[in-house]
Amino acid sequence: MSVTVALLVLAAMLVFGLPVALAMGVSGAVGLYMFGGWPILQGILKTTPLSTANDYEIITIPMFLLMAEFVIISGVANDLFRAATVWVGRLRGGVAMATALAGAGFGAISGSSTAAAATLASTSIPAMLKEGYEPKLACGVVAISGTLAMLIPPSIALILYGIIADIPIGSLLIGGVIPGLIVTLTIILTIAFLVWRDPSAAPYGKSYSIRDKFRSLERIWPVMVLFFAVTGTIYSGIATPTEASGIGAFCAMLIAAWERQLNLSNFFRALRSAAQTTCMVLFIILGAHIFGYFFTLTRVTNDITTWVGGLATAQWVILAVILLGYLILGFFMDQIAILILTVPVILPLILQMGYDPIWFGVLIVVTAEVGMVTPPLGMNVFVVARYTRRPLGELFRGVAPHVWAHLIVIALLAAFPAITLWLPSTMR
Repeated sequence: MSVTVALLVLAAMLVFGLPVALAMGVSGAVGLYMFGGWPILQGILKTTPLSTANDYEIITIPMFLLMAEFVIISGVANDLFRAATVWVGRLRGGVAMATALAGAGFGAISGSSTAAAATLASTSIPAMLKEGYEPKLACGVVAISGTLAMLIPPSIALILYGIIADIPIGSLLIGGVIPGLIVTLTIILTIAFLVWRDPSAAPYGKSYSIRDKFRSLERIWPVMVLFFAVTGTIYSGIATPTEASGIGAFCAMLIAAWERQLNLSNFFRALRSAAQTTCMVLFIILGAHIFGYFFTLTRVTNDITTWVGGLATAQWVILAVILLGYLILGFFMDQIAILILTVPVILPLILQMGYDPIWFGVLIVVTAEVGMVTPPLGMNVFVVARYTRRPLGELFRGVAPHVWAHLIVIALLAAFPAITLWLPSTMR
């Protein structure tokens, strides 16, 4: 009875638009009170806030968010886009392909999907529209390229999954590298297909000499520095993810200062923005922990695992249903909230079926990417619409081919776990 009431309270609060952190916290508290009365509820409410914030690995979240803020201040993304345009811009649809490459590069130094979409929207969309690109194609590429920051390390989504699932964050971040490259290639191939089918959607670009191409690489050194400061140190074993996050934030601050973009106002703005986002994430984790304690005490997770384990159904069918559920949730909920709400329930089932938790984490983050660009709550599409003032319907149509291509990538990663697991297996 308490489980039913708690789930109904959660659903009602989400439907009425309350913050997901508050919805999970209140519904979990209601369920705990019904299950064990005030003593159990009071004990959990007293200890959960400290235990939530006291996790050492949570330090990675504010540090990577601060790194992203300094990267935005430095203007590195503009140089990254220009360098990519010099190399591939002469192809039909080349500037759009350069946007995908810039999105991958920005994702490798930020970890924030919405920040990546906003930055790309302000840099690459004006360039594409000026050259005569179809607005639908230009905006769709920017929206989908921004999602790469969810997958390519440092990824806030993967870090949260690692904290919730209690698995090595370093292996999880490195596991996102090859899938991230595959998704980037998929975006480029989708652009190539779209402009082959409709040549009027994108023109040929300007060609550059070999000398110009190599000269353009001089401006992307900050990206390489940050990539090796974070991903390189994690992969080589020089630093833990927590230490690497601090190194990355410090290097990003130095780069912003080197580019003469760091003044006192920008510095405090970056600190405030990173602190605000961190508080939001911690609030969500706190609410999820309260709800999770309720599920643990009522043995809901164990009952679900036992029930599914007794089904006479192939494991790949169960996995497909789980991924379909993540796709549907992505239409209506924020991706971080989805991870925090579902992973404690789904992961025991995944482990019982013998699947690797690192592979599953990368797989559901790729699935969550789709939710960032699908109606009605495609966050990246709304970000691009705000910067371009284009109709939402046009933007969703522009991103639709990329959604179908992403579904193929999800199937590929699900069928061949070694794509995800090979690189983490080579770590020191």
